[in-house]
Amino acid sequence: MLDQRRTTNVLLLFIVIPLVFYLLKILSFIFIPLIFAMFIALLFLPLMRWLEKRRVPRLVRILIGILSIVAVFALGIELVKLSSKQIMSSDTVFFEQAEDKVASLKVYLEDTFAIEFQENKNVISQFIQSDNLGNTVGFLRTFLTSILMTLFFVVLLLAESINMHKVLNNTILKRKHASIKAFMKIEKDLITFIKVKVFVSLLTGIGTGLACVFFDVSFPIFWGLFAFVINFVQMVGSFISVILLSIFAFVELETSSVLFFFILSITGVQVLFGAILEPIFMGKSFSINVITVLIMLMLWGFIWGIPGLIMAIPITVFIKIILEQFESTKVIATLLSGPSYKK
Repeated sequence: MLDQRRTTNVLLLFIVIPLVFYLLKILSFIFIPLIFAMFIALLFLPLMRWLEKRRVPRLVRILIGILSIVAVFALGIELVKLSSKQIMSSDTVFFEQAEDKVASLKVYLEDTFAIEFQENKNVISQFIQSDNLGNTVGFLRTFLTSILMTLFFVVLLLAESINMHKVLNNTILKRKHASIKAFMKIEKDLITFIKVKVFVSLLTGIGTGLACVFFDVSFPIFWGLFAFVINFVQMVGSFISVILLSIFAFVELETSSVLFFFILSITGVQVLFGAILEPIFMGKSFSINVITVLIMLMLWGFIWGIPGLIMAIPITVFIKIILEQFESTKVIATLLSGPSYKK
C-alpha cells in the first residue's frame, strides 16, 4: 500500500511540475514583476527595520522606501540620457569607419561563401533590417506596464500587505520554527547575492568604461552602463559584453596589437571582478554547481526570457534553501550545490 502511494505521488509530481512551469510562462506578466519586486523589497528591508526601530510611522517608512527606489531609478535614467547624448553628439567618422569595415567584410563573405548582397544599398542597413527590430511602441508599453506593476508589488511588500514569511509558513513549510529559520536564511543569502552582484557589476561597468577611455574607444559611458546591466545575466552576460565590445572596437582600432590588448583588458576586467572577487564576496556557503547554473539559465531563460536569465540564480538559491528543510529533498539540495560559488 505504501509503495502504491509513493508511486502515485511520483506520477502526480511529474504531472504537476510541467503544469507549474506552464502557468509561470503564461502568467509571466504577473510573476516577473512580483519576483523583481521581492528582490527590490529585500534590499530595502534593513532600512525599513531600522526606521521601525526608530519608531518612524509606517506611512512615513513606506514613503521613504518608495522615494529611495525612485531615486535609484532616476539615477539610472540620467545615466541612460548621458550615454544617449554622448552617442548622438558624436560625429559621423565612426559610422564611415563601420561602413568601410563592413564593406570589406562583405567582399570577404562574397568571395569565400558566395553570399550575395543587394547593390546600391547601404551595407549596414542590409545587416539590420527595420522589420526585424520589432514594434517599438508595443515594447515600450509592455516595459512601462512591467515597471508600474513592479512598483505596485514593491509598495505592497514594504507595507507588509504581502507577508512572504506567512505565505512560506502556510504553503510550503507549515512549521513555525522551520519557516522562520528558512525565511531568515533566504533573506540573508538573497540580500548578499543582490548586494554583491550590484557591487561587482558596478566595478565591471567602471572598469569597462575606463578601458574604453584608455584605448580611445567611442561611447565609454554607454559601454560601461551596458557592461553593468548585462553582468546581471549570470555567466552569459560576461561573454556578450566582451564579444560585442570587441566587435565594436574592431571598427575603430586600426592596429591589431592595440585591438588585442583592448580585448585582453576588458576580458581581464570580467575575470578579475566576476571570476575572482565575486566568489570571494559570496563566500563558500553560497555554493551552486556550475552545471546547475547552466541548466537553470536555460530553463528560466526559456520560461521568462531575459528577466528569467537575470533571476535564474536567486530563484535557484530560494529553491535550494527550501529543499534543505526536508529530509527527503536534502539530497537534491546537495546536488544543486558545488564546492564553491562560480560565475
